[in-house]
Amino acid sequence: MSKEVVRLEEEYIRFDIITAHPAMFESVFGISIIKRAIDKNACKIVMHNLYDYALDRYKHIDDTAFGGDAGMVIKCQPIFDCVEKLQAERDYDEIIYMAADGKPFDQGTANELSLFRNIIIICGHYKGIDQRVRDALVTREITIGDYVLSGGEIPAMAVVDSVVRLLPDVLGDVESALDDSYQDGLLEAPVYTKPADWRGMKVPEILTGGHHKKIKEWQDQQAIEKTARLRPDLLKKHHPELLK
Repeated sequence: MSKEVVRLEEEYIRFDIITAHPAMFESVFGISIIKRAIDKNACKIVMHNLYDYALDRYKHIDDTAFGGDAGMVIKCQPIFDCVEKLQAERDYDEIIYMAADGKPFDQGTANELSLFRNIIIICGHYKGIDQRVRDALVTREITIGDYVLSGGEIPAMAVVDSVVRLLPDVLGDVESALDDSYQDGLLEAPVYTKPADWRGMKVPEILTGGHHKKIKEWQDQQAIEKTARLRPDLLKKHHPELLK
C-alpha cells in the first residue's frame, strides 16, 4: 500500500501499539532518540494492553488452536475491540501486524511510514493471532528477518526506532539520517574519529586532508566495495549497473 501524505508542521506521528506485554517497551522508549522525539512532540507513542480488553474474570486473551496445533493463539475479540475503539477516535494510515511471515522491513518502508500520521502496530505473541484479524483489520504485515521471536514486541520497537529517527529535528544532524546505510541502496562507508593513529592503526590519509570532493569520492567507492563484499544482493536490487 502506498499513500501520499502531506505533514503539517504542528502534526506529530502517533503510534498506537497493541500488545500483551507493554512493560517490554518502557526502557527502549524511555531513552535516547525515541525519548528525544517524544519530548520534542515529534511523535506520540501510546501502549494498549490486550489484557484490558479481556472479557472474562480470568483475563484470557488467547485460546487453543483449531486443528490441534500446539501453542496458544490470541483471540479475535480483544484485538477487534481495541482496534475498533481506536478507529472510532481517529483515522489510521496503517494497521501493521508484526508477523514472522510478513514482508521484510527495509529502509524504503521506514521512509514511507515516516510520512504517515497515525499508525497502529499489533504485536502477536505465543502462536500468533487469529487469522481473521489479519484478514479483516491489518493493512500491512512486516517481518524484521527470517527467524521467529517470542512475540512482535521487539520487531515493533525496531520499526518505531527506524521511523522516528527520520522525523524532522529528531537527530542532531539531519544529514546523519540521509547518509545512513541502505538510504541509497548501499552500505555506509567506514567511519573514523580521533586520534588519527591508534596503536599503529591509522585513519586513511584522504580523510585527514580536508579535500571534501576527494573525501566524498572515496566514501562513495568504499560504500560500493563494502556492499559488493557484504551484501551483493543490495547491488543487484538497487544498482545492477555497478555489478562487475
